[in-house]
Order: sequence, then C-alpha cells, then structure tokens
Amino acid sequence: MSLRTAGSVLVVFLWSVAVVLGQDGWSVKYTTQSICVLKGSTVNISCSYTYPSGYTVTTTFWFTKYNAVGPVSLSDDTDYNGRVTYREDKENGHTLTITDLREKDSATYMFRFTDQTGKWRYTGKPGVTLSVTGLQVKVTGGHQDKTLTCSTTCTLTDNPTYIWYKNGQHLDESTSPQYKDPVSSNYEDGYSCAVKGHEDFLSPAVCVQGQDCNRVTYNKRTICALKGSTVNISCTNFSLYNITSSLWFSPKQSDSWRDELIPEDLTTDPGYAGHVEYVGEKERGHYTLRITDLREEHSAEYKFIFNTQTSRWGYSFPGTTLTVTDLQVKVTPATEAGKRTLTCITTCTLTDNPTYIWYQNGHKVKEDTSSLDSDSFSDADSYSCAVKGRDDLLSPAVCQKCWSVTYTHQSICALKGSTVNISCSYTYPSNHEIKTAFWLTKWSGKEAEDLSSVPGYEGHIEYLGDKESDCTLRITDLRLSDSAGYRFRFITSGEKFHGSPVPLTVTDLQVKITTSLFSSWVTLTCSTTCTLTDNPTYIWYKNGHKVKEDTSSQYSDYLRDPDSYSCAVKGHGYLHSPAVCVRGQNCWSVTYPHQGVCALKGSTVDISSTYDIGDDTITSSHWFSSKQSSSWKDELVPENLTTDPGYAGRVEYVGEKERGRSTLRITDLREEDSAEYKFIFNTQTSGWGYSFPGTTLTVTGLQVRIEDPTNIIEGTCLCLFCESICFLQDNHSYIWYKNGQRLIRHETKYLYLKPVSSEDTGRYSCAVENYEDLHSLEETLTVRCEYVGYNSRTTH
Repeated sequence: MSLRTAGSVLVVFLWSVAVVLGQDGWSVKYTTQSICVLKGSTVNISCSYTYPSGYTVTTTFWFTKYNAVGPVSLSDDTDYNGRVTYREDKENGHTLTITDLREKDSATYMFRFTDQTGKWRYTGKPGVTLSVTGLQVKVTGGHQDKTLTCSTTCTLTDNPTYIWYKNGQHLDESTSPQYKDPVSSNYEDGYSCAVKGHEDFLSPAVCVQGQDCNRVTYNKRTICALKGSTVNISCTNFSLYNITSSLWFSPKQSDSWRDELIPEDLTTDPGYAGHVEYVGEKERGHYTLRITDLREEHSAEYKFIFNTQTSRWGYSFPGTTLTVTDLQVKVTPATEAGKRTLTCITTCTLTDNPTYIWYQNGHKVKEDTSSLDSDSFSDADSYSCAVKGRDDLLSPAVCQKCWSVTYTHQSICALKGSTVNISCSYTYPSNHEIKTAFWLTKWSGKEAEDLSSVPGYEGHIEYLGDKESDCTLRITDLRLSDSAGYRFRFITSGEKFHGSPVPLTVTDLQVKITTSLFSSWVTLTCSTTCTLTDNPTYIWYKNGHKVKEDTSSQYSDYLRDPDSYSCAVKGHGYLHSPAVCVRGQNCWSVTYPHQGVCALKGSTVDISSTYDIGDDTITSSHWFSSKQSSSWKDELVPENLTTDPGYAGRVEYVGEKERGRSTLRITDLREEDSAEYKFIFNTQTSGWGYSFPGTTLTVTGLQVRIEDPTNIIEGTCLCLFCESICFLQDNHSYIWYKNGQRLIRHETKYLYLKPVSSEDTGRYSCAVENYEDLHSLEETLTVRCEYVGYNSRTTH
C-alpha cells in the first residue's frame, strides 16, 4: 500500500515562452523548455499539437526513454508507477502530471502522438527538461559567524520565497536562499529550510554547533496492523533541557489545523475521536501513541514533537508509517491429487508473526499458520480466517461458486526476456454464463482496455485460460516496460467482475563487485531490482566458463586482472548479465547484441557479437552451435560451423575483427537452423569458454489463421491473423493478398473485415514487407449469406 502524507502539494503549471517544433502540418508546442521543481512535489508539463486534416490521432503519450520497440510511455514505465496521469482537452492540448517527484525523475520529457494507421508517428523535440532537487542547509563560516544557505541543485522556477525554521519553528521569510539573521550558537538548536507554500518538503535539520541536538528516535519505522485492531506507535527522545509539553500528530491531518505550521494534538482531531490515547514512561523518555479500532484511513505517518523551556522539537523529521490492512482468503487451484490450499493474505506483512485461525462455515476448524491444506474442501462450504487474539476480525468468507478472482502470486518479479505465467482462477454463480474474459493493465475512459488490443503487446501475450475457471495469462519476451499491475476481468450474461491487480516487476541481472584493499579475493553479487519469484538457482561464469551453480546470489574468487564474470538464473541461462571486469575496463568478454532472434524461413540472418581480449592476442576464433555437438569428434571441443555439412554453402563470417566484432551470416534459413549460436576465441594463454550463453535463433514460416472459421456469417466482424511461431523483430509491415492480388491499406499482422460480406470470399495469404517471396500458404475464406424472412431462413 502506498502512503502519502497530506499537506500542501507543490503543483507547477508551465505558462512561459512557447516552443514550437514541426513540419508539414505536424507540430508540438511546449509551454516551456526547462523547469526546476522540488523533490516530493507535483509538476504539470503541458503542450499542444497539430496534424494535417484527414488524419485521426489515436495514441498520445509522454516519454523519456526508449526500449527495443521504441519510446516507452511513462504510464508503462515502472519508475513512474502510480505517479503519472495524462489529461487531454478538446483543443489538442495535453498535460502530463507527475506526483511525488524524485531526483531520478530529472530528465527530458517529450510528447509523441500516432495516427490511426500507426504509420505516422510524431515526436516533439527537444522536449521539456525537468530538474528535481531537494533542499539542503549548508553551513559555512567560523564558530561565531556562521552562514546558512538553503541549497538546491538547480534554480527553482518562479523565484520562490524561502522559509527558515529553528528546531522546526518558523523564523523568517525571504526571497534570498541565505538566512539573513545571526545564527544561534546554542548547542540545542538545529535549522532547516523550505519554500513558501510548500512547507511539506522541508530540508533535513542541521545542528550548527556540535552533534548533540535534540532528537527523537522511533522504535519502528513501519508497522502493519489489522483493520479494527489496536496499535502502539512508540519513540524515545533526547533533550538537553526538561520537556514542558509534547504531543503526537500526523501531517496527513494538516488541512484541519488552524495553522498549517503548528501541528495539533492528535487527541483533539475529530477523525481520531475515541481512537487515540498516550501511554508510556515519560520519565524515561519513552512516549507511545495508541490507536484503537483502526481504519484504513488511519494509514499515515505519525510524528512526535516536544517543547523545552528554550526550544521546540521540529516536525520535519520522518516518523513511523502505519499501514492498515484487512484479511483476505486466497484459494489456489487443486493439484492433480485434488489437494487445495487456502491462504490468509494481507496487503502488508503483519508485525510480530501472528498465529492464524481458520473457520469453515463460521466454525473454528484449525489454529495454525496462514495456510490451510486439504483434499476435501467442498465447493458448497465457505472459509474465512482471523488472527489469534483478534478472532473478531475475520476475513470475508469465500466459496468456490461465488464471484471471485484468485491469483497464485500477489506480486511477481521476473527476468527481462523471460516468459511469465500470471496464474489465476475465478468463480461465479452457476446460473451465469461467461461471455467475455480478458486481462488489462489500464482503463480507456470508462471501459476496460483488453490487453490483446493494446499496441506493443501483439505477439507478446497469450491467454491460457478458459470460460470456466482458469484465467492464466502468459507474457513472453518480457520487457522492463511490461512492469505494471495486471488484472483479470470477465463478463457474464448478466454481470461484470474483475480482480484486484497483480503487480509484475521486470528486472535484468547485474553483477556487483566488492573488493578489499587488503585481500586478493573478490565477492560478486548477482543483483536484481526486485526479489525473483520461486527462489531461483544462480549460475556463475568466469571468462565464459561455467564455474558455480548455487541458490546463493553471491560468489567469491581469487582476483586476476584479465578475468570477467557474469551470472544467470538456472532455466534462463540465455538471460545472463553483462560480463564485468573485476579490475578496470580491459578484460576478456563476449557480448551479444541480441539474446534471441526470430527470422523468416528462406531469409538471411546476421548473428553478431563484440569481444574484448584484454592485452592478449587472438590465435583462433569461430562460431558454433551446441545443437551439432553429436557430430563433433569430441563433444567438449566445439567445431567450426563452416565445416558442418548441414550448413555447407550457407554460412560465412563477416564483421570487423580488428575492432573486436564478429558476425555469423546464415542464408536460405531452414527450420532446422533454429538453435543457439556462440562465438569463442583462444589466446596464447587461455580462451573464452563455450558454456557462456549465446544468441538463440528461431526460424519461422507465416500462416494465416481465421478467427472462428466455422461461423463466418455475412454482416458479422471477422479478423484474420498473419501468425509466426516467434515475434519478428524490427516492427515489420505486413502485406495481405486476396486471390493473389495485394490488398492496399492493410499493413499490420491483423486483417479486419468489418463487417464481412459475401464479396470477401476468397483465398488469403500474407507476407512481410521486403520478403514478399516468403509469403504464407493460402487459406480459403467462405462467407455464408443468411436471409431471414417470415417463418423462414435461407443460407447460401
């Protein structure tokens, strides 16, 4: 659960000199070229766009970076999850809003739009440069003449007014970032600064004399507690002087304060009436806030402040973040043996490892862990769970024939380039019939947007479910931009229902190196941006040779200058990390630009690599395929592909060897050429290992598939698919033929006939542009014409 404190939010609207870029009627006009805003705030970046008459714009988005497919919409970028919204107006205006700004959001933002054909795409360059900065108090000068400066990494927009605080209390306002009054020499005092109107984004407090300022320490930075339960939030404090008063508050409630710079006691807040009390041993500096009968709206950050005879403890320092959750029962599908598992889940990890209680039809049946296993669960029975000590806080009861969507994993972390199954099951009353079932990541207006129709997902997703109970989604060739929340939705004869989203995070692998100045050993870590699902086994490579396989993500070895290391996950060896040098940048390595290549049967493909041999000299090098190992004289000594009879006359080496590049070219591709191809080299002292993953080639033909070929009736809608067994790279345009004649204005892999008529009857085939001679076989389409008259129906 994402929590955010309430209070003033910095929203910057850009209304400055317009920047117009465009040609031939296509243009984007930005309201400014650059802006500097505060970390944690909100920014609106606006533009307007034009395009020639006769076109219809169907896709609009903002982006900062590209992937292999093209620009990545910020709404699909995992770095901006839940923080980005787009807003359009009727006059071709478009506004990007980014909330909770972070320093890594500093980038150049560009707007892009696409017409209905997908052929015309226009990006407004150079875009708007956004710089995000925090506030820092810099202290300069001697013991008696210190100067304080509220420092930023860029010049804030709109000439802000700076506010200074001593121990969290308002001191001064000025358009200068320097504090103009004398600085206190009191060891008790600390200073912080903010920008007027946006006091939520204070700088950290700085002690100007010594290190022993007043302080508060919280026992727990985060707490997860059950809705309806009681929680204690505790802290200890240090003060050079006796405390005269103290209180707890939540910045989330600042809108209700009489003065937004003076926090008010939580015990006086109407929203907490009857819910809060103070307990603890004040004489020992222990203070505890107790909140009873917790509600979801109590999820917030809580802070403690105090007053002494001479100063007051400020409220800018982080407190304890409380997350309030309820309980839900998750049902996993039955195994082949008929065993089913029920799991009592929460949105956060409950504090203090509680014991769970299980109920069947309202009767207590077990007291154990959060899971309940059985092979005798009845679909007619309902199940719920609770936590021991709060038996009254039961989860909603679940049954197998209710409205429900249940996911096997509440969140998934998967490797870039891999395939993931988001497994789920669903239930609904027996008197309903499933009409439509699909997955989505976002809504288009008020309608759910079927993922299969979203650009960028074609050939990339597959629905493995059915219209009964299975709703599993498969996503292949995962990209970082696929990180999103995925939810399943189904429509019956009378109702619509969707599950909560399953967060998917896509990560790559990186090797991180830890060395010691006093040792020749190096420790390597195979690092990811999230914790991979299902406890993987890691594989380590040294100079291309497999050296270790273990469940630990770390590996230690003796340090040598020319050595390079990379890692992979077992079962996904081709998705290895880049090789890294343990010292400097000059070591043995082989890098493949593409880990997988999809090419048409009969075409030509280039499989490339770059390599580094450090300070050595290559004595020999060649390409090989492990698929051919049965024909080698020694299965541990790979043989040159140019000597393989199966490739005779079809392979050659091209590239610039003097620049460390080698390319294998295979012509007249055949389906049996589908294999993994690797490049190896030998030097006078050693060589690059043959176990290091290379590039996997998949050779495919084209095939026309007709959706629901047994029910093609005039007047209905029909879609023809130009299919391949893998996803062709390079965003090819497709060509469609009817009775051997090319169809104009049909350039995607889908041919839509809306509506289909008897004139559409014929033989259809497809090809990829520039490979017209490699077209698919023809498929015959027959359209039925139905005429319904008085008490009669005729089919032709």
